[in-house]
This record gives sequence, C-alpha cells and structure tokens, in this order.
Amino acid sequence: MKTAFLFPGQGAQYPGMARDLFDASSAVRDLFALASDTTGIDVQRLLFEGTEEELKETINTQISVTLANLASARVLVDHGIHAQGAAGFSLGEYAALVETGVLTAAQVFPLVKLRGEFMAKAASSLDRSAGDPGMAAVIGLSPEKVDEALAAAAITDLYGANYNSPNQVVISGTAAALAAGIDALKAAGARRVIVLKVSGPFHSPLLAEAGRSLEEALRTVEFRNPTKALYSNVTGGLVTTGADAKALAVRQVTAPVRWTTEEHALLEAGFTRFIEAGPGSVLAGLWGAFHDDTPCHVAGKLEQIQQIG
Repeated sequence: MKTAFLFPGQGAQYPGMARDLFDASSAVRDLFALASDTTGIDVQRLLFEGTEEELKETINTQISVTLANLASARVLVDHGIHAQGAAGFSLGEYAALVETGVLTAAQVFPLVKLRGEFMAKAASSLDRSAGDPGMAAVIGLSPEKVDEALAAAAITDLYGANYNSPNQVVISGTAAALAAGIDALKAAGARRVIVLKVSGPFHSPLLAEAGRSLEEALRTVEFRNPTKALYSNVTGGLVTTGADAKALAVRQVTAPVRWTTEEHALLEAGFTRFIEAGPGSVLAGLWGAFHDDTPCHVAGKLEQIQQIG
C-alpha cells in the first residue's frame, strides 16, 4: 500500500486542536516544546486556550496549523502508518516539506512565523478604500469556466487563487474586484459565490511584497533534496530537488494552488491510500468530490488515527 499524507492549510484551525495528540504522545509534546523554543510563542496556550479569533490571525494560524499537522503525522507514525509521499494545501505544504525531509521541524516553525508576518504586512498595505481585500469561493463552475469568465470580464486585481475541485475555485482580489467578479461569475453560471473570512487576498500577485520578503529570508535557509515524493502547489507536479523546493516556496505566495492537478499526479504515481494529517476534514471533502473509489481518511484526532487500517 502506497500512502500519501495530505496536510491542510489556513482555515482548518480550531480552538483545542491536537490536544488529544499532545496528551497521548511524548513525541508530540517534544514537538510543541520545539515550536515554542524556536518561535518564542507559547504554542500550548495558543492551541489549547486561544480563541477562534486569535487563531484566525495569520501569524498565529501559520504556526498553529503547521504544529497540528506535524503532530498528526507523528502520531500516525507512532501507530505504524508511514507515508511514501506528501502534499500540502497552501500553508500545509510546509508540513509536507518536513515530512519529505526538505526542512527540519526546527527550521519550519520560525519560517512559517516569518511567512505569516510577511503576508500580514503585505495584506495590510493594500488599498482598503472600497473595503477589505480577500477571497471568495466559487461553487458550481469548473476551473476552466472560472478562468474563461475571469478572462472575459478582465477585472483588474482579481485572480484565480485555489483550484480545489471540479466544481470549486477560490478567487482573490481587492474588495471592488471581488464585488465585480461575483457578478460576472454568477452571470457565467456559478451556483454560489461565498466571500471567505480571511485576512488577505492570498495566492495572488497582490501579495508580491510578501513573496519578495520571503525570498530574501530564505537565502540562508538550507532546503535539502526530498527523501520521499513531494508535490507542489505551484506546478501540481513532483519536486525533485531542494533548490526547486525553495524557489517554489517563494512562488507559492503569489501563485494559485493547483490542488486538483496534485491529486491527479498522486493517483498517477500509484498512491492508493490518502490521509489528511491535520485538523479538520476539508481536504478529505475535496478529495471525495471526484475520487469516491479511493477515499481520503481524516486523521486530526487520536480516535480517527486509531481507526485507520
């Protein structure tokens, strides 16, 4: 059986996540201590006592979700479940970098803290005269139809950001661009367009400043060659070298997440078991939208991990 760990990203967080994993595993407790030591943040308090609003702050989200993802992976291994490959959705890609040996856990926690700071700063500098920039989920249109509608509308500062499933795409933009885009996409046949509760227009050129800052910060960070199969949000394909992984980490800030392409690549590579290693079940839901014959197991809680055969 060829297993892939799929790591969720921002939006999967919730108060109290990974508490049962912390209680059950000394390796997870060590991981929490490492995260606190390398970031200067009391992560145990953040995950177990932080409010929903506190966890939604980009800087806190980046650390807390990465920690919960890696905690899930540690407990899966404790239960004899090992991955031969990994992919992560947006922020989740950083847990995948650790799982595949490109980065260490000691490297990744301060790195995602910096990434969160850069993204928050870039988002805060954008024009808010018409409202806050952000993202919206387009339901009921294929990725191809969304791209066609956006190209036809030619709306400035509006971009396809997350290609999640055959009938769900997330767009990013300024408030004015999102408003115009919602009208254009509904006219093109979208069943619903839902504005998301996020703090910025992620995975779009509007965050170019964050990408430049991250590129500078990564100059002194060693990215090793993957020891397991690693898949990229930017290309949807396999990453074979540490140098490519570093370059793609920079591009990922402003490039769309091509998740459906990654899913197809994993299947074509012969993976037969898929496990969402982290809080929630968003990725399992996206997988189930068009892979009924190969379900994605959820593994954010101890009980769920114990049920995986």
